[in-house]
Amino acid sequence: MPDRPGMLVLMGSGETSPTMVEVHRSVVRGLGPRPRAVLLDAPYAFQENAGDISSRARRYFARSVGLSVEVASEAGDADWVFSGPGSPTFALDRWTATPVAGELRARVRARDGVTVLASAAACTAGVAVIPVYEIYKVGADPHWREGLDLLGPLGLRAAVVPHYDNAEGGTHDTRYCYLGERRLARMERELPPEAVVLGVDEHTAVLFDLRAETVRVAGRGGLTVRRPGRQAVLPSGTAIGLAELCGLAEDGTAVPLPAPRPVVEDGQASLGEVVGTCERRFDAALAGLDGEAAARAVLDLESEITRWAADTEEDEGGVEQARDALRRLITRLGRLADPRDPRDRIAPLVEPLLALRARLRERGGYDVADALRGALAAGGVSVEDTPGGHRWTVPR
Repeated sequence: MPDRPGMLVLMGSGETSPTMVEVHRSVVRGLGPRPRAVLLDAPYAFQENAGDISSRARRYFARSVGLSVEVASEAGDADWVFSGPGSPTFALDRWTATPVAGELRARVRARDGVTVLASAAACTAGVAVIPVYEIYKVGADPHWREGLDLLGPLGLRAAVVPHYDNAEGGTHDTRYCYLGERRLARMERELPPEAVVLGVDEHTAVLFDLRAETVRVAGRGGLTVRRPGRQAVLPSGTAIGLAELCGLAEDGTAVPLPAPRPVVEDGQASLGEVVGTCERRFDAALAGLDGEAAARAVLDLESEITRWAADTEEDEGGVEQARDALRRLITRLGRLADPRDPRDRIAPLVEPLLALRARLRERGGYDVADALRGALAAGGVSVEDTPGGHRWTVPR
């Protein structure tokens, strides 16, 4: 396809979540009908559930983006190439041992076709690669691996760090792709000369239009250009020239940053935020004794879980954590649906009060007895005095 666009897209996370749907759609539009689309599975190919990850990703692109995707080990001459979560170093080893590394470099050099690298795959795009699994999960000393350097032909000497604003650690620092400040500060001093860190926040995309030589930041977060001792942040909505970004990387004070246009897009809340919103709505509904509103909050959460089911990255605990929250809300809602007769539920409270009222009447305390009857009526309990004694009812 000679007229197909030339795009390189780097995503910090959320590559198969609702937050990135519009980004995917925007780059696919220029490919025409029925483009050849390839998913490179190398980053996660070692996992036992690799087939499931591929299936979920394919469903996501088919349903949300309108793109039919094939899983492959090589890119070939595909119009659109995507790769995402897993191990950066596993992908790097597989790609450098096969034609893939050369194919990816050739696509960027020729400024031809759409190449989307997210999460672990995005790590490989720079001059140096973070061995995330080895450092964060195995405990290896912080170090770099040589990367594919896809950004070199664009004039950028950089290491790409996805998950830049990650906050999953809670009590420990998991920013900067789980390195934290201490390890990243040590590692950035070991980068090649003139190399900078390009930090891509979660649920954020950096779109390089290779032919127009422009760069756009989209999504929830921003792009950070970092050198030891200084950094510049380009928030979502920023659009600058590639030369400006290169100048910013060379000297953080050389290029004045443009004011980004306001960006407000639907579907950019993370799943964790959606869960929190539904839980707060549920709590407010219960406090207001509004069972219908509580049920709507539960149903909305279930709908969101369905929308996020294809998310292979699962930030903030992912779909399973959301399902746990859904089960808790359903259990709490179930407690409101007590099948017992209303009389049976409140009889332990009403009967002693009516016995007290009877004693008051026997002793001539009619004023207090009448006040007690009025208080019960205000609470929905209707009391009727009959020759055979009192009788009380409640609405069903």
